Amino acid sequence: MCGFVGYLDPGKVDYDHQATIKAMADTIAHRGPDDESYFVDEAGGCALGFRRLSIIDLEGGRQPMTNEDDTLVLVLNGEIYNYQALREELKVAGHTFKTHADSEVVLHGYEQWGTDLFEKVRGMFAFVIYNTETREIFAARDFFGIKPLYWAHSGGVFLFASEIKALLPHPAFTPRLNERALASYLSFQYSPGPETFFEGCYKLWPGHWMRTSPEREEPEIGRYWRPVFAPEEEPSLDDWVDAVEEVMGDSIAAHKIADVEVGSFLSSGVDSSYVATRADVDKTFTVGFGNGELYNECDYAAELSELIGVENHAKIISPEEFWEHFARVQWHMDEPLADASAVALYFVAREAARHLKVVLSGEGADEIFGGYTNYCMPLEVPLYDKIPFFLRRGAAAVARRLPRVKGLNFIARRGQRVSDWFIGNADIFSVEERRALLKDPTGAPTPAEVVAPFFAEAADYDDVTKMQYVDLNAWMVGDILLKSDKMSMANSLELRPPFLDKEVMRLAGRIPTIMRIDGHVTKQPLRLAARRVIPEKWASKKKLGFPVPIRVWLKEEPWVARVRDAFASPAARRYFNPEPLDALLADHLSGAADNSRKIWTVYTFLTWYEVYFGGGKGAMPALG
Repeated sequence: MCGFVGYLDPGKVDYDHQATIKAMADTIAHRGPDDESYFVDEAGGCALGFRRLSIIDLEGGRQPMTNEDDTLVLVLNGEIYNYQALREELKVAGHTFKTHADSEVVLHGYEQWGTDLFEKVRGMFAFVIYNTETREIFAARDFFGIKPLYWAHSGGVFLFASEIKALLPHPAFTPRLNERALASYLSFQYSPGPETFFEGCYKLWPGHWMRTSPEREEPEIGRYWRPVFAPEEEPSLDDWVDAVEEVMGDSIAAHKIADVEVGSFLSSGVDSSYVATRADVDKTFTVGFGNGELYNECDYAAELSELIGVENHAKIISPEEFWEHFARVQWHMDEPLADASAVALYFVAREAARHLKVVLSGEGADEIFGGYTNYCMPLEVPLYDKIPFFLRRGAAAVARRLPRVKGLNFIARRGQRVSDWFIGNADIFSVEERRALLKDPTGAPTPAEVVAPFFAEAADYDDVTKMQYVDLNAWMVGDILLKSDKMSMANSLELRPPFLDKEVMRLAGRIPTIMRIDGHVTKQPLRLAARRVIPEKWASKKKLGFPVPIRVWLKEEPWVARVRDAFASPAARRYFNPEPLDALLADHLSGAADNSRKIWTVYTFLTWYEVYFGGGKGAMPALG
């Protein structure tokens, strides 16, 4: 696991390329503390930088890496789990290998197969290949978006990096806030879609490749993979459970391939418990908060670890530690992310990194197998759907105007198409609320418009599967995988999610919806497979989702004072109308409403803004 930076400067502007590429790479030294290396083609105007965290072929495997005749140069962040089989296939085809590293398989694989490479590889990756003869750049990001890849066209220079902050030292890149991103962020709690919070800087989307050269004003971008749901009716539930057990055993074994020790994150839930148990690791890692059982999974993790004979390392995060590290977490994140569990993930990664370099984790199980409780909503009270839709729509319109009471949310949702109301697992500010809050709404698309392309791709799916498909393409990419990569790499730790494997997705996509979710139990085949190896206490445990006591802290000093100061800051007064902003905090403190997530969303943006556009100027914040 590593990080890379680079640029292609068609004008070959007169500046020190060696010093520039090193300064860019130095900003992401946390991604690769073991080694650094550079490639500079002065004549071609290309420079590549690499920071390495050594996992496979510890002595060899340095990057940037060249092919046999030095016409192609590769930088890659990630792991190719089937590299050994592909290596043998490529050797038969006549390729010569200089190392035993998995990354060299991508280099020769692209030479041999071009974009057909993606049909063969299995893994997580972001990579760039530079052709020294044509000066062409080819880049790609993995199937699910586990590893990041950012790019920008600035001042005539094409720049790319594993993290946005690595672009800041380049003289052609001028950081400017993308105000359109703020409006969408307020609804989603993360930055959805390819745009970022930095004007002119983009994410390469998962399952996509990109090609550019000095002659192109904009890169060519193509898609090579998307998750597919094609349910099969024939096998029984027991057969699906057998299949889940087999594919997960294979995926976990592949994800354990390394020349260093591999551990596992462990919460109280079924996903990480199943992975940790089947992976047969030696160490597990857990964090919690001292605010009661709801916010502390350490006892569950310790008990399971003892049952399976594994050494568990647990840490209780104090409020002081949480708030002290929050600005630094946002610096590592590159873009504001109002998911408070990112801070918890930062601490569990820090604890794990004290002992090893690689951990397995449970990301992706809920999106692939259908684990979120809101997926049950379209299946509840099926008789209600027999009422004519125009009547349900009228009842929904009335329900949305009434105070929130039990049952009204059901009527409001079931009187709309799922595409009218579902935007993913976070839905913070409505369009009306953010319009009132923002001084300049900027004409950003509505949340429904943002996810509309995903609903269009899922048009033939049932409502439950549509929700899963949106989450796979929005929530998981913008929130779950953003924080898992940035928080693990902030601590020089490689995180591997065995559920996010294309073979696992291929199987999960074939399972009928009614066998994935029966209206009461989520991700049934996975839970039943888990029961074969872990006790019922963990296999059937209700999902907690890495809970953080934000709503509690936002009624306590000195934390309320920190928020109040942020709400009175110049940035707050620049972007937000003061009356609705102040009312959010006042109503929360009085108990009139639980505004904790809305408050946290705004506070997170203001903290991030201070780091990158305020007094921080993009430097790592001091603790405090």
